This record gives sequence, structure tokens and C-alpha cells, in this order.
Amino acid sequence: QVQLVESGGGLVQAGGSLRLSCAASGRTFIRYAMGWFRQAPGKERDFVAAISWNGDRTYYTDSVKGRFTISRDNAKNTVYLQMNSLKPEDTAVYYCASNPNPYGLSAVGDFGSWGQGTQVTVSS
Repeated sequence: QVQLVESGGGLVQAGGSLRLSCAASGRTFIRYAMGWFRQAPGKERDFVAAISWNGDRTYYTDSVKGRFTISRDNAKNTVYLQMNSLKPEDTAVYYCASNPNPYGLSAVGDFGSWGQGTQVTVSS
């Protein structure tokens, strides 16, 4: 199993950028697909983006396509979410999660081992 710790959140103005990081422990990290999710106040946790075990495939929810980029560095056991052109509606707690299926990008329900989350707040 993989343990995950997110970082990089903060307060940013609309149109700004942030890069989130998710550090993973465990030698099996390289075998997992990784994903980012977010939860706004009073709402359910939603899928944002996912990446395959070796980074050759990615998958995004429509609302972030062209603005967010997911990537990973298996040598550092870390997955990233570069967020550009941020909007107030991107405000949420962002979580990373793992999927033992290395290409299970759209199987949202198969993601688990959640981190503690990092807060992203976008002001208008």
C-alpha cells in the first residue's frame, strides 16, 4: 500500500498558478496509477486528473482540460498537478490517491489510500 502526503496549496488570485505535489512512500509507487481529486465545501469529492504508472497516459475532467497538467517522477516517488489560469471555482481541498491498476485512469471508484489534502483558495 502507498502512503501519500500532499503539499503546495495556498491562496492565489484568479488567473494565477500553483503546483501541487504528492509524495508517496512505498516501493510499489511505480506500479500504481495516480490521481488528483478535489472537494469543495459542502460538495462531494470529485475527480480532477489521473496518470498511468509510467506517465504515458493522462486523463482529465473537462473543466480543467487545457489548464491543469498532471505529471509524475517515479525516481522521486512524487506526482504533481500544475494548475494554471486558476478560477474561483477551483477552490477546494485537493487530494491525491492511488490505483493499483497501472492504467486504471477512468476507474474513479478504484482510487484509494487518500492523503490528508491541501487547501487551494482562488480569490476573484
